[in-house]
Amino acid sequence: MKYSKWIDSPDDHEDGKGQSLATRNHDVIRRWAESRKAMPSVVGDTAGRDGAGVLRIDFPGYRGKRLEKIDWDDWFDTFDKRKLVFLYQEHKRDGSPSTFFKLAA
Repeated sequence: MKYSKWIDSPDDHEDGKGQSLATRNHDVIRRWAESRKAMPSVVGDTAGRDGAGVLRIDFPGYRGKRLEKIDWDDWFDTFDKRKLVFLYQEHKRDGSPSTFFKLAA
């Protein structure tokens, strides 16, 4: 996170292709995922007392056998309870859309 640009709203963007970005903004995360036709999900059988389970974003064509789709409200509820940060890229260095993301505490 130290070298990532902080993004506070959907109007904020990368300064250059391949730049690491960080946010907790729900609208930013949801728009990023939906622009890639990705859906909120969890790893099956990982639900615990603090939320829905191990959070993931499910991209078309990459679905793992254990991923289960959940709604955005449940995903963000767990994201907020765990005080996570969404690290991501808008574009790869070559300018193509990136699907890189990581959830950090």
